[in-house]
Amino acid sequence: MKRITVLLAEDHEIVREGLRKLLETERDLQVVGEAATGRQAVALTKKLHPDVVVMDIAMPLLNGLEATRQIRQAFPDAKVLILSAHSDGAYVEEVMALGAVGYLIKQTSSHFLSEAIRAVHKGNTFFSPSIAKHLHNHYATSPDRAGLVKKKGEGLSSREAEVLQLIAEGQANKQVAAELGISVKTVEKHRQRLMEKLNIHDTAGLTRHAIAAGIIESSVQLTIV
Repeated sequence: MKRITVLLAEDHEIVREGLRKLLETERDLQVVGEAATGRQAVALTKKLHPDVVVMDIAMPLLNGLEATRQIRQAFPDAKVLILSAHSDGAYVEEVMALGAVGYLIKQTSSHFLSEAIRAVHKGNTFFSPSIAKHLHNHYATSPDRAGLVKKKGEGLSSREAEVLQLIAEGQANKQVAAELGISVKTVEKHRQRLMEKLNIHDTAGLTRHAIAAGIIESSVQLTIV
């Protein structure tokens, strides 16, 4: 029997370990990799080609929304299943627009995770009951999928979204440059374009925008400089 390969993308090690142990009890599932950041999730997906990526939204360095977008751009057939504490409708609509095929909230009974992985692997979708209800109500009033979502950070390129998150997490230009493998001058250009597009003129403002847009959690940023 060929097992379904799974990549776990979750920044909390204790949660990730619990998920791995849970899935290890299932004979048809195999965890082939674990990612603690969104950037690791993208890299490991490219390296391991897992059947299903279980993705948290609140991830450091690169959030789960942007990671999902990059994974889907590189691998249009990739199956991304969101497992998040966020149950806000805006998150649900956005990740679905980005190509995720399922959404579970962490308060959901644990046995649903295995069921969800099997379902999305077969090409189906899978949602926690409360999420399914929200989507049903939303689609009932907005049947045109293309018009459903006004994305957080709309108008930003993928690279600009990455730079915004790293800036909001308190990283200096040199750190951002090292993380992304680009020059400090390029980072400065991205920062300037971000400020122009968002009509924000200081780092504190960019950080507040990132928190309000759900790009990072408010607890991530400890010091605004």
